Amino acid sequence: MTATTVRAPAPAPAAGPVTVSRGYRFELVKLVSQWRIRLLVLACWIVPAVFVVGVGQQSTLPTDTLFGRWMLATGWAAPLVMLGFAGTWALPLLTSVVAGDVFASEDRLGTWRHLLVAVRSPRRIFVAKSLASLTVILLLVAGLACSSVVGGLLAVGNQPLVGLDGHLLVPSDAAAKVFLAWACVLAPTLALAAIGLLGSIALGRSPMGLLLPALVALVMQLAQMLPLPVAVRLALPGYAFIAWNGLFASPMQLGPLLIGIAVSLLWAVLATALAHLLFLRRDFTNPTYDGSGRLAVTAGLLPLAGLLALTVAAVAVATPSTGSGIRQSKVQRSVATAFAHLYRLQTEQLNRPAVTEAQLRASAACNKGAGQLAAEGPGNDWRCVVTWHLPGVKATGSAIYQLDFTADGRYVADGDGPKEVNGYFLVRTPTGDAPNPLWQFDGNVELLDTTLKG
Repeated sequence: MTATTVRAPAPAPAAGPVTVSRGYRFELVKLVSQWRIRLLVLACWIVPAVFVVGVGQQSTLPTDTLFGRWMLATGWAAPLVMLGFAGTWALPLLTSVVAGDVFASEDRLGTWRHLLVAVRSPRRIFVAKSLASLTVILLLVAGLACSSVVGGLLAVGNQPLVGLDGHLLVPSDAAAKVFLAWACVLAPTLALAAIGLLGSIALGRSPMGLLLPALVALVMQLAQMLPLPVAVRLALPGYAFIAWNGLFASPMQLGPLLIGIAVSLLWAVLATALAHLLFLRRDFTNPTYDGSGRLAVTAGLLPLAGLLALTVAAVAVATPSTGSGIRQSKVQRSVATAFAHLYRLQTEQLNRPAVTEAQLRASAACNKGAGQLAAEGPGNDWRCVVTWHLPGVKATGSAIYQLDFTADGRYVADGDGPKEVNGYFLVRTPTGDAPNPLWQFDGNVELLDTTLKG
């Protein structure tokens, strides 16, 4: 008989960890398969346009919102109105729903052990989940921006936009600054998303992890309403949600915006690093794990509080600004500049002879509390008397404005006469009634004493 040799089959190679790209695609499919995520995506890409078109059919405008009074004059005002709403409410809630739940959902479903067996790498799980949530958040932000732009252009048209100091932005310039403003708020959105990841990991199945980004955003909004020193205000990660206003002044107020973006990115990096550290140290063997309160404080809250203290100190040293940043000289300069620009706009509306800002020589004399209070800080008791000169006219024109200042440097100037200049909401033009640009206007003063100019 002839002996035959049977060769044993080679052992199968050991399965390695799933690649990040495969894990990312898997996590992204898991996210977009959820009905609430699909509903959010649909809402972000449709609702802003519907809202803008609906406002265009109304007789009243959201004048209490920045650029709201110009929504019927140009389509580029609508995305800025939506941006103000998004920074206050929409983006914090969106980051809570997406990033605040991306890890906690595995705790609720008890699927961590299955996921670890399939992927075989906690680090890659963290990266894949973080990238998937970031992708969805960017998709939602893009939907809000694009939908509001399209709705505004379709409802009103591609018209020039009036800036915060009254100067006119041509449509191309307005478009560039609108999209740049939306890009700038990505930084604080990333900071909130990172805080959401941290809360989702540190607090486990607790609802507080889901609500953490929205609560942090609410606290920052309340802080911005308080008369805080400039250094503290700029060191809060949510300041970039309002610092984009400086893009619509001339020259652009880039200093506060760049500081706000840098602070937000620092918070995003630190919160993500802390979330990664907590994720690698968590207990995956306990199906009832609800997070560690002590670890959440020592490895989550305290480092972020330390970062806040460091950024406050850094901003205070780097900038000479103290107090509220709102002072009489700044207010007078801002009101006079805005009035001069808007006076020229009204002159064009009424088909009067053209006049330049240099010819007007507009100036403002402002006080607070009828001169009984120090002329600084926010409040609704500012009063300004604006004077100007017309070529060939000996008499000096004057107009009165009541100012309502918020702590972040924004103000609303309400005309208080004479009626021929700022006494009525509408002015009669050769083509019909039109909104009076001098009746009421928005403005802002730069809180920093020295800043980067663009």
